[in-house]
Amino acid sequence: MSERPSRHEVAARGAHVPMSARAGVAPPGVAPLRGGLAMSAGAAARVARGRKAQPNGWWGMALFLCAETTLFGGLIATYFYLDFGASRWPPSGTGRPSVIAPAILTAILLATSVPMALAARCAAAGARLACAASIALAMALQCGYISYQLHLFVDEVHRFPPQDSAYSSIYFTLLGLHHAHVILGILLDIGVVGWLLLSGLSNYRVTGVRAVALYWHVVNAIAVAVLFTQISPSL
Repeated sequence: MSERPSRHEVAARGAHVPMSARAGVAPPGVAPLRGGLAMSAGAAARVARGRKAQPNGWWGMALFLCAETTLFGGLIATYFYLDFGASRWPPSGTGRPSVIAPAILTAILLATSVPMALAARCAAAGARLACAASIALAMALQCGYISYQLHLFVDEVHRFPPQDSAYSSIYFTLLGLHHAHVILGILLDIGVVGWLLLSGLSNYRVTGVRAVALYWHVVNAIAVAVLFTQISPSL
């Protein structure tokens, strides 16, 4: 059985490792062998340029979003199943849903995909402050969106409560679930911006930015499906 190296031997071996490699920055013209070593903005950008496949964190978010998309698909299918089986939809006494306000709000939410995509590109390029600024811009629009949507939601709950009919129940379930996903996305934005401003940019955080950007692209696409489902009785 071989003897365990002493602390002095381990330190002596580490002395031969270049300082740039210990900091996660490879020598000029050489990319880091592992993304986990990229602990600076420049090293993270170098890893991003040399990456041939999506990182595991991105795929983890993609799998989560597949499950959430399936959930929304089931709710939308339930909505139309109830619609086709009802003699009147919405039921008598419940007005037809507004079209203009939800459409404008959804357009604003869709617009946030642009700064989120820009944030992912800035992160991959090592531009920490530009990345944080792009996410902050998107977050401002997202906060405006959810604030007004929640105002409309509360108003509608008072006018036709969820327990009144099958229409009310599926309507508020679908909208409430999407609003919850928007709030979750805003919390992710806050976490990522805090990361960037307090701890800097690393390969791990580049992957985080890309995963959050993917989250918003999918949530925004789902918003379109939810919008057309919501306003379908008025079309």
